[in-house]
Amino acid sequence: MVQHNKSTDKQTVDISTLRRVNQSIYLLTTGAGESAFRKVKTIAECLDDELINAAKGSSNSYAIKKKDEIERVAKAKKSATSAANTQTVFLTKQNQR
Repeated sequence: MVQHNKSTDKQTVDISTLRRVNQSIYLLTTGAGESAFRKVKTIAECLDDELINAAKGSSNSYAIKKKDEIERVAKAKKSATSAANTQTVFLTKQNQR
């Protein structure tokens, strides 16, 4: 995170393989836990469903939904940053004339 005058912005960065594996395990287990909370199904059955849905790439999987959300936010930030940089370069070139 980058902090500018009491506001924080998330910044896109490349992450290591271990971080991606840890994050995927976390998302799988969190999804299974949330789907088992106050339900008749056991945590094992919910984890089974979560793993199968994630392997299929189904949007029923909590992990797949969160991964898509993270990627969508990162892509939006990247395009916004790119547009801001392009505008800055354009304004700088205009001022040089």
